[in-house]
Amino acid sequence: MIRCYVTDRRQGDVIESARRCIGTGVDYIQVREKDLPTAALLELVIAIRDLAAGSATRVLVNDRLDVALAAQIDGVHLPGNGLPAVYIRPRVRILGVSTHTVAQAIAAEKAQADFVIFGPIFNTPGKQAVGLEALRSVTSAVHIPVIAIGGITNDNSARIMETGAAGIAGIRLFQSL
Repeated sequence: MIRCYVTDRRQGDVIESARRCIGTGVDYIQVREKDLPTAALLELVIAIRDLAAGSATRVLVNDRLDVALAAQIDGVHLPGNGLPAVYIRPRVRILGVSTHTVAQAIAAEKAQADFVIFGPIFNTPGKQAVGLEALRSVTSAVHIPVIAIGGITNDNSARIMETGAAGIAGIRLFQSL
């Protein structure tokens, strides 16, 4: 099962959470700090990159090709309304794309994304769930890994995996590891 920690420093100490996640073998850390100025974001990404050095954990930054290239990290994760994946693909080793529909997942696959994150599967603060059947539809429609996000807990993660999803992503789920 693929596991992806999505950072949110409003939920706690990102560096400490990243350290714990790397120690447990999390596959990806997606640095998703949209409001940070570029220099501070770069500093955070480099700190996490350095923590992950020599481990199996890959570091991605959300929607910032410039920061990914400057920090020499593994890749970029694009939000659904971000840069077109087709322009980013040739410049990174790993490309993830957030999706909310089957059509978006298919488009990400055509743009040669390595995986998609799909959701929110369950209700989260401010976001309405798309549900398990929608997740099952996406996993059936694409051949790249589909990682579920949104309201996932240790208690409901088995239901996620029954849909054919390749893994889970989250903020709070991994922040508390």
